[in-house]
Amino acid sequence: MIARIQPFLLPLATFVVALALSIIPLGDRMAPFRPDWVPLVLIYWAIAKPQHFGLLAAFAMGIALDMLTGSLLGRHALALLPIVYLSLRLHLRIRVALVWQVTVTVVLMLVLYHFLLFWIDGVGQRAIPGPITWAPLLSSALLWPIVMFALGGFGRDNVKAT
Repeated sequence: MIARIQPFLLPLATFVVALALSIIPLGDRMAPFRPDWVPLVLIYWAIAKPQHFGLLAAFAMGIALDMLTGSLLGRHALALLPIVYLSLRLHLRIRVALVWQVTVTVVLMLVLYHFLLFWIDGVGQRAIPGPITWAPLLSSALLWPIVMFALGGFGRDNVKAT
């Protein structure tokens, strides 16, 4: 029984940490640059273990993030589904790509994520904050290689940095 639960402990812990990092208060200057922790962790696990983490995990994490942040219920869930779907579809190609190629792919997925959040806010007639909406892309792009290697680099023994 424990052997069946153990492979899920690290991913579950990373999901909890990602949710916690998403709601930790930051200063007024740093708040717009808060990295997209939940999408980063979901993308990682969808690529590293696609047989275990898919659209249901993305939906559940999105609903949890919506409840924790007090946003429109389903907003993050709807935005996370396409990026996890793309991660699942492309996981074999992404796993063998170079680090910079994986980073570019993840940044493009995060652009889609932010566009969907922007679109949902527009449809819901919420105030659109402007260009600062895209600020988390910068911090997330810089953190992706760190997140990837901290979580195990997709289980690869040697990852080229060039």
